Formats: sequence, C-alpha cells, structure tokens
Amino acid sequence: MPRIEEVYDYLSQLAPKELAEDWDNVGTLVDCGGDVTSVMVALDITDEIVAEAEMSGCQLIVSHHPVIFKPLRSVRRGDVVYRMIKKNISGICMHTNLDAAEGGVNDVLAAIFGLTNVQKLDELGRIGQLRAPISAAELAALCKEKFNTQVKLADTGKPISRLALVGGSGGDFIWSALAAGADCLLTGEASHHEAIDAKHAGISIVTAGHFGTEYPVVPVLADRLAKNFPGLRVLVSRRCKDPFTYI
Repeated sequence: MPRIEEVYDYLSQLAPKELAEDWDNVGTLVDCGGDVTSVMVALDITDEIVAEAEMSGCQLIVSHHPVIFKPLRSVRRGDVVYRMIKKNISGICMHTNLDAAEGGVNDVLAAIFGLTNVQKLDELGRIGQLRAPISAAELAALCKEKFNTQVKLADTGKPISRLALVGGSGGDFIWSALAAGADCLLTGEASHHEAIDAKHAGISIVTAGHFGTEYPVVPVLADRLAKNFPGLRVLVSRRCKDPFTYI
C-alpha cells in the first residue's frame, strides 16, 4: 500500500504546486502519516465527508478545495481539522493548481463541451472552438442537462462559436476571455456587475454553479488514482454535494 507521501508525489505530477496561485493553500494540509489502503475523493472536506471517510475506512481524503485556507489561530473540538486528526484521516488538497493543470478542472470542462483547438486562458482557464455555433440559451440548457444545476445567463444575442471556460468563480475572467476572442464565458459564478460589464462589452456569460462546474474533475481524479495505484481502494464521496438548496 502507498504511503501518504507517495500519493502526494503522484498528485504533484498531475498538478504541480508551482501552478497554484500565490494566495492559495495546496498540498498535504493534514498529515497523519502512515500507509493508505483507502482514499476518498471529493470537491470539499466537510464534517459529512470526514464522517463518510471514517465509516468507509479511508485514511486519506483528496479534495479540490483546501480544508485549511486562512491561517488557523486555534483548533477546537468539533472543527473539521480536529476531527480529521482525531480519526487519523489525512487531507491532500489541489485547488488552483488543479484548475491550471493539463487534464485538470478546466480541461475536463473543455472535453465535456467538445472544444477543439483548446488553449490556455490566463494559465488557469481554457478557450476553444465549439463544433457548431449555438446560442447562449442553448448553452445554458446544455449546462443544466450536464451538471444538473440551476443556470443563469447574460445574453448578448450573438451566436457562440468560441467559448472560454473557467470552473468555479471566474467572473473576473471576462476581459481576458474578450481579449482572446471569446463569444461567451462559461463559469461557475459571476457577480451582478460583472454580468452588466460583460453585456456592455459584447460577451455573453453563462454561470452553471461553482459546484456544477468543478465537480466533474472528481471522478476523473479518482479514476487516475485507481489506475496508478492498483491495490488502492479509491472511493468517490457520495456526500459531496452542492451546499446550496435551490427553490
């Protein structure tokens, strides 16, 4: 069975730490050491997912979002990190480095939408050509179908041939997408004012949810771990869900 360090070394090859933004916190953020017989892959590390990992006999959770983001001033009983250490469950987190990495969050999105001639957008995002032009409304409907989530759009009315993709919170990529010739920016979330700016500048925005646009990388990452460590039991969290309820 691999040790925590071996799993981290492999994940570092997929998404090198150097690709992460300066403000980010990635790597082995909770290190309990030891061998790993079972690993759980999730988008977040929450109380529910730690409990699921414990019940499933996992010694490690691999997640996209960091379980420790801001510096900790204290750790108290009931905190997620406290529970992980108490239950001997380590955590490896790959955030903006997985966004930027080849085969990471945004390449998975590009594959879902069948983009061709895919290029990097400000290192983190991706931009490419759709196989056939579609409207913003059609793209929004496609997102709703693929991600099973609520979708919003700010529509310029222009057909979309060149699509920019940024999983998660990518509303601030409007100007980069526009400069790269995109007809539309597809991201997880954007602000009211970013939508106004985009329409004024002549680029549509489709937002398909932070969870919806990032979750597709989870099963892909789990599959890669399973193939690289044949004896390792790799589980995709069943409790990994959008924290929002939509009404």
